Amino acid sequence: MRPPSLTTRRVAAVSVSLVLAAGAAACGPEDNDAKSSGGDSTPHKGGTLTVLNSNPQQDFDPARLYTSGGGNVPSLVFRTLTTRNRENGAAGAEVVPDLATDTGRANKDATVWTYTLKAGLKYEDGTAITSADIKYGIERSFAPELSGGAPYLRDWLVGAADYQGPYKDKKGLAAIGTPDARTIVFHLNKPEGEFPFLATQTQFTPVPKAKDTGTKYEEHPVSSGPYKVVTNENDGEHLVLERNTYWSASTDAERKAYPDRIDVKSGLDSSVINQRLSASQGADTAAVTTDTNLGPAELAKVTGDKELASRVGTGHFGYTNYIAFNPTVKPFDNVKVRQAISYAIDRSSVVNAAGGSALAESATTFLPNQKSFGYEPYDLFPAGATGNAAKAKELLKQAGYPNGLTVTLTHSNAKDFETSPEIATAIQDALKKAGITVKLQGLEDNDYSDTIHSVKTEPGFFLAHWGADWPSGGPFLAPIFDGRQIVKDGANFNTGLLNDKSVNDEIDAINKLTDLDAAAKRWGALDKKIGEQALTVPLFHPVYKRLYGKDIKNVVISDWTGVLDISQVAVK
Repeated sequence: MRPPSLTTRRVAAVSVSLVLAAGAAACGPEDNDAKSSGGDSTPHKGGTLTVLNSNPQQDFDPARLYTSGGGNVPSLVFRTLTTRNRENGAAGAEVVPDLATDTGRANKDATVWTYTLKAGLKYEDGTAITSADIKYGIERSFAPELSGGAPYLRDWLVGAADYQGPYKDKKGLAAIGTPDARTIVFHLNKPEGEFPFLATQTQFTPVPKAKDTGTKYEEHPVSSGPYKVVTNENDGEHLVLERNTYWSASTDAERKAYPDRIDVKSGLDSSVINQRLSASQGADTAAVTTDTNLGPAELAKVTGDKELASRVGTGHFGYTNYIAFNPTVKPFDNVKVRQAISYAIDRSSVVNAAGGSALAESATTFLPNQKSFGYEPYDLFPAGATGNAAKAKELLKQAGYPNGLTVTLTHSNAKDFETSPEIATAIQDALKKAGITVKLQGLEDNDYSDTIHSVKTEPGFFLAHWGADWPSGGPFLAPIFDGRQIVKDGANFNTGLLNDKSVNDEIDAINKLTDLDAAAKRWGALDKKIGEQALTVPLFHPVYKRLYGKDIKNVVISDWTGVLDISQVAVK
């Protein structure tokens, strides 16, 4: 997802405030067994669910949102052709049908995908949802004034590269066919076996053309999900959702829609959110957060309180924090220097700097350690728990630096426990033992992002992170290592500037596979192959720990999002 943030935006996209998470075999809330703490654990319909968030739900228009699996709050209003499976752990990393009867039917080479809509689908006003509405919803996402969504459709659809949306080009996209009201067909430029994952993005939400109000549509988008928007204040800072009476559970196996009302309050300080959830008083007894983690100090307090500990949901999201090298900058053009740093890393100290083992899991692979990504365990430059200084010195000598060397590490000044000063200092201390003097260059968050994502200004040695657009190796490896995705005059994420034909060809070959299990194995093998070039040093995968109120029931946390799924929550 381009750096993360469970909130959903692309670039760094998304950053944690938007999404922070990652780890190994994920799980639901520890010791909760998908139940609340105390009382009748059976979920019931009714009541009001309160959502306390740091980040406003801005741009509440399906064309403009950059989500994974349809997002959390957005997926209550916007249904898509496919969606994420709303189950705990690894089962939740699967793609399942939503508006469509299946996850899509591909032609022989996966360049044409066909979907059939379920019968009886309706909007909040009772009118029927048609395939033409989905086509129109996708087309309007190309309008410059509605930009912000995932970029794949422009790249994948035939003839879409220069399309400017239906407001300027009323002919629409010929690559999307609607032979009848329930059938929609997509024609792609190249094989894409993971198209069902893309079809979970909110751009696949149906939009009735007659109700489209352009940039004002976000104020009252027409609901296809179990809830409709009745209040949207200050660009998503306060959202109130109430039941869409025309939504039918018979057409939606994923969303439980237990609460009658959902009140989303954003723009809150993270410490305030955790204090309110901890106290769990008044309306906050039925409150959750979709974007605020427990920090190290807060987690220590919670761990010592049995009642609070029973109200912590633990999750993992496909996300990796790592050191990036630019091999066009000396001395990082020498692979032995990159290997030496890989051996010198003290992952124990890095994990501690990230909040401890409860909030971060050490990583030696670029892919997150989850089955859906094709995770294949490997450690090509074994540093042990605390670093291998002797091996690092040996490699530096071979590289022509028998007396060590001095380098500059660029990081962000944001206190995010990811690319921040704490992590940089831990690396500085570890490399000193190997004879490498590290000077730290801290940049303010916006400057940091602009600097590392420009080919013209990318430093030689810096901290970076990457999150998944969906749980597969494709959107994790391709943007970082596919040479054809190097962007010379824009936001570039191929930090190692790798353009290896064998890597590019293997990416293309895997993309042809519609057997996602077979594809996953190939992604894992490719991860190891790329790792041999030492263009990154994987450091850790974040773990999400989030509190919820006393009256919250039916907690579900999947490996797709790593956080509590509010479409499953009950409050009474």
